Parts: sequence; structure tokens; C-alpha cells
Amino acid sequence: MKNVIILGSTGSVGTSALEVVRNLRHQYKVVGLSANSRWDLLAEQINEFEPKSVSLVEGKWLDDLQKKVPEKSVRIRTGKESVCELIAQEDADIVISAIVGAAGLPAAIEVIKTGKTLALANKEALVMAGNIIMPMAKERGAQILPVDSEHSAIFQAMMAGNRNEVKRVVITASGGPFCNHPKEKLSQVTLEEALKHPTWQMGQKITIDSATLMNKALEIIEAKWLFNLDTTQIDVIIHPESIIHSLVEFCDGSVIAQMGLPSMKVPIQFALTYPHRENGNVQNLDLAKLANLTFLQPDMDKFPALKLGYEAAKEGGTNGVTLNAANEVAVQAFLERKIKFTDIAKLVDKVIQKHNFVQDPDMKDIMLADDYARKETKKCLL
Repeated sequence: MKNVIILGSTGSVGTSALEVVRNLRHQYKVVGLSANSRWDLLAEQINEFEPKSVSLVEGKWLDDLQKKVPEKSVRIRTGKESVCELIAQEDADIVISAIVGAAGLPAAIEVIKTGKTLALANKEALVMAGNIIMPMAKERGAQILPVDSEHSAIFQAMMAGNRNEVKRVVITASGGPFCNHPKEKLSQVTLEEALKHPTWQMGQKITIDSATLMNKALEIIEAKWLFNLDTTQIDVIIHPESIIHSLVEFCDGSVIAQMGLPSMKVPIQFALTYPHRENGNVQNLDLAKLANLTFLQPDMDKFPALKLGYEAAKEGGTNGVTLNAANEVAVQAFLERKIKFTDIAKLVDKVIQKHNFVQDPDMKDIMLADDYARKETKKCLL
């Protein structure tokens, strides 16, 4: 039996992770869970999986949670530090980090410090601090396994050859709900339209990121750090069917693709069982039924967020953390109907241009850049 901690267990990736564990229950034991505020779903998870400890960041819901779980059956921590305390004190073989946004960075660093295996769905950690996380993981002997479907696909495809034989990687993008939408009409799209993703069921923030292609911008930066790639080795292609999750081209011209129906359970399970594979509870891929697979070049004029991602990856430094923080604030403003859809990338670009760039940031520089970007983006909203 392997012990597992799932951070962000009440979100879309977290609940999928628990489905995977449910299917492999003879091999995995959940010893820890964390949630931000969804105490009611967390209570259901506690009662089913019986972890030793949980973290509920929003402590105001503690009484409600305690009423729903058997007395003294689980240790409940609250507050911002509770997630890192959970990681440090619980004996786990692997930690799945599915925390949304910048909040996942401290948790990722804590997992690496303890030497546990980090199954990373929180791309923002590497976007913000890849220059710190990757060397730290190497020093501590902590393994980082990608859970993002695209980066899991790259990781799997790279097994077809040696690392020094990789020529480039190709990250696929569904194109979101506005793949075929006229550029001149994007400023008029509604929140409801932006939240209607054609192939994936995800949380609101990542769904909007998919609509702007900001998710690909973040994935470019993540891939750079995770696989030690130059920005020129990372391409993005629009693939509306979301069947090919990414591709790797080798120096001899061979291109290896990882394919499957859209399901986060596949990359989650691969991270859990790596380097082996187990029977999965997912639908089989029927290529004859699909009949066609489509590929399109992304339009960076139509989706400027993608261009911002390439620029941030190339220039490095504090550009990644600034891009991420400004985007989080801008997306929230769009979700609250305060700005137009097209204003998201404009705000992010404006804040990146204004911020105090640091080429080789330490954690203090990273947190200062994050704080500045959030405050500056909010100022721009006034």
C-alpha cells in the first residue's frame, strides 16, 4: 500500500484523483486531504476515505465540518499554513497537488523539502518559481511527475528515446469555445459563452484560461522548466478534438503522440502508478468512430495571451510570476463581469511591461513580483 495526500481534493482534478484512488483502492491509501472552503464535499470525502488529517484553509467553516465527521476520527488543521503542516507531518509516498493558482507554490516547495514525490497538477508553481523548484528537487532527490494532461503526454512520449534526442515538443490546445469565433467579435462574448468548453469539464478559472489560451501560455513556461527545454523547442498546435494531448519529435524525425479521450483520470493514474501502468476506469478510444482529427496553427493576434507566454518563457526572470498573478486577478474580474473578455490579456501585458524585472529571482523577489502584479492589476481595474 502507498500513502497518498491529495491537495485541492474538492476541485475538478482533486475529485478525479479520488476516483482513480477509488478504482485502485487495493494499492493506495488516502492519508491526507486539503480544501480551501468546500467543507461539505470535504466532509463526504473524509467519511469515505478516512484520512488521518485534513486541511481546511478557510477556518470559518470548521464547526460545520466537525459536525459532519465522526468525533476524533480525523485531525483537522485550518489556516493558510495548514496545507504545509499537513504535508510535513503526514507519512506519504506521493502528494498530488491540484491546488488552483499561486496558492499551490508553498505546498509544492514543502513537498520537495520533505523528499516526497510530487504529482503536480498546479502548473503555476513552476510558472512562478521553476528556477528554484527544479534545482531544489534535484538537490533533495524529490521526483516531480506531471499531472497536466499535456505535460503527462510529453513525459510519456519522451520515453520513446533518450532526452538528448528530443528535437522539440508540441503542446496541443483545444482552442476553447472561441476557436472559430471572429476576432473582431471577441470583445462581445459573454461569461456564459466563455465557460462553455467544448471538450473538458474544469473549474471556472482554468476554463477561462482555456478560452483565452492563457492556459497554453502557462504550459509553455511549465514545459520549459519541467523538461529543461529552450523556448524554441516548444510549439503549440490547435487540436479541437482533444484526442492527442501532446507530441514529441525526435532528432531522427520520429514523432510520438500520446492519445486518449479527454479525461484527467489517465494522467493522474499514470503519475500514481509510474513507472508501471494499471487497468484504468476510462472509456476506450475508437478512432474509426472519430473519423477525423483536426490541426490548426494558433492565431497569436486573435489570442495574444499565447504570445505573452512565449515572451515570458524566453525572457524568464520574474515575467512568469507577474504574468500568472496579473492573469489571476484579471480572470476574477471577468468572472465578476467587471471587464471584457479581451481585456484579460491587455491587462496582463500592461502589468508585465510596468513591473520591476528581476533576471534571477529568489523567493523574496518572486513574492514581491506576485504582490505587485496583483495590486497593479487591481489598480488598473479602478
